[in-house]
Order: sequence, then structure tokens, then C-alpha cells
Amino acid sequence: MIRSGFPRIRSATLGALTLVLLLGALYALLRIDRRAPAAEPAVSAGSWLQVFFSEPASSTAETLRGGPDALLAEAIDQADYSVDVAVYNFDLWSVRDALARAAQRGLTVRLVTDSDNLLGPEVQALVEAGVAVLGDRRESLMHHKFVVLDQAEVFTGSMNLTVDSAYHGDNNLLRIRSSRLAEDFTREFEEMFVDDRFGALSLRDTPYPQISIDGELIEVLFSPDDGVARRLLELVRGARERVEVMAYAFTSDDLAEALIERAGAGLPVRVVVESSQASAAGAEFERLLLAGVDVRRDGNPGDMHHKVVIIDGAVVWTGSYNFTRSAEEYNDEGVLVVHSPELAARFLTEFERVYAAAGP
Repeated sequence: MIRSGFPRIRSATLGALTLVLLLGALYALLRIDRRAPAAEPAVSAGSWLQVFFSEPASSTAETLRGGPDALLAEAIDQADYSVDVAVYNFDLWSVRDALARAAQRGLTVRLVTDSDNLLGPEVQALVEAGVAVLGDRRESLMHHKFVVLDQAEVFTGSMNLTVDSAYHGDNNLLRIRSSRLAEDFTREFEEMFVDDRFGALSLRDTPYPQISIDGELIEVLFSPDDGVARRLLELVRGARERVEVMAYAFTSDDLAEALIERAGAGLPVRVVVESSQASAAGAEFERLLLAGVDVRRDGNPGDMHHKVVIIDGAVVWTGSYNFTRSAEEYNDEGVLVVHSPELAARFLTEFERVYAAAGP
């Protein structure tokens, strides 16, 4: 059953009723039910946050089954009334099929993607299944990677919804159950899907830029409107014990300078960069190396696609945001800063795995 969010209307004429139904159907394609429950979902202590990592060296990479996408597809199958997806690239059949099933069940299912990837077969299959799809229609990237389910939970991280991201690259995917976080990401989604605002047209209007769940702080940042680079530099410059970085693309002079300064102050600073990007135009790899920072090229034949900073073993920065000018000024990007030693420990384990496989 499609829930449009409109009250039942009795009309004296069939024509008026028809008009109302047509308008309601159109509105349902654009905005989901605002009367949906706004309370936090009832979950047991500690279960509001989960993190998944791709495992390119495991058997799942051979079978292309059982990766983080399977968990996302299962969650979509359990959704009750709405699924919003904003993703740069999309070719995972598991998620495609789950979204198609959701549309067939009568859920409101919407997708925003980068127009460069709009004509892919999986995206076109979703159009045929009745999913409302929009491209950004511009040169800069719609680079988000998030899914919002029932205005109650959010999946986000570095992972595109592609086979390469889920099975061959190094990626992370967070699942967070929070109606407030879902409201933040729904607002970002509707800014693109409904208001047709991308990139520089984006508004700084995140409802809850800081959220506390079970005593742990989550900061929510979207670029290019929220001053993302400024906040990243504050965190790195404020480090007192250690800094770990996993970077797909790293051309930020300011971030390199901050890392060099922290290393010069005696902090352990370790950086792993995607090998194919280490020598790209403007890359900071050589500068970090010459400054004495412990920086390595990753050793995964697939992409080391993380965009992660870990501060003092207690704070995790992750999302779609590469450490580049394009991410800061032009692309649509999202970042979470999670103040959680427990989550940081999980990301440190992933860092050590990536670091051990990396080389000079």
C-alpha cells in the first residue's frame, strides 16, 4: 500500500476526487510521509551502530555474495514505507533487486545518482520497476553514498553500490539507527531530489548537525555547504596521541601540512594512500614522504577506497569525502564524525590490515 501522507478526502464530485488523487500521487513521488514516527527506533543498548568492511581477500570476493550489500539488501526488504538512495555509482544486483521488490510492495522508493552513471543497466532496471530516479545533470559529482530507510536509520560510508566497492575494494559501511540522523540525510536527499539543488546551490540547513546517542556524539557534515575541510583540520590539529589516515584521493595541501605538523610534534602519524592516486596531479604522497611522515601506497589490487581519519583512537571521520578541492567546493558529499572509542577500535583494526598490506 502506498502511503502518500494525505488524509482521506470526501468530495462531492468525482472530478474533484480524481484531481486530489492525481495530485497526491505526484506529491508521493517527491516527498515521503511526514507523519511517519519521528521517535528513535526501539533498539537494545549498543545496537544503534554497526560497521561493515568489505573483505577483498575473503571467499566473498570470489562468489560476489555475502558482502556488505547483502546486509543492506536485507534491511531494504524489511523497510515498511520508504527507501531513499543517494549514490554516485550503482551496479549491485542484490540492492537493485531489493529496491525493485520494495517498489513492488508499494513503498516510496527514490534514487539520486550522478548523471554520468544514470544510463547504467541496473539504474534503468529500477526505472522500469517504478523507482523514481534523478540525475544531477552537471559536471561536478553527486558523490554521496547513503541510504535512508523509513526515516529511522541510515546506511553510509565510503562504499558505492557497485560490485567493485563491495567485493574488490577496501570500503566501510555504517548502519546507524537514529530518526534524527535519518532526518538530516532525508533533508540532504530532498534538497537534491525535490529542490533540485546540487553543489554550490546547496543550503546549510542540516536539522541536527550534532547528535548524541547513548552518550556518544555524532557530527554530521555535508559539502560544499558545511565547511567540511575546516572541521577536519580542527580535528587533526587537535590530536594529542596519534593520527591514522586511509585516503583514496589526497590532494589537500592544508591537510598534508596539518599531518606534517602533528608528526613534527612527535605524534605517530600513519597514512595509507590508494596506489593509483599516489602519483596523481597534486597528490600529497611525495610531500608527506619527504617530510618524514609514515606514508604508504596500499597493496590491494582493487581500490583502497576509504576516506577515513582516526584521531587519538577515539574519533572516526568517514564518508564519501575525498581529501580534495573538488570534494570541498564542488561535489555533493557527506561525512560523519563519530566520537566512539569502540568504533575507533574497529576502524583501527581495518587500518592495521590495510597498513600491513601496503608498501613504500
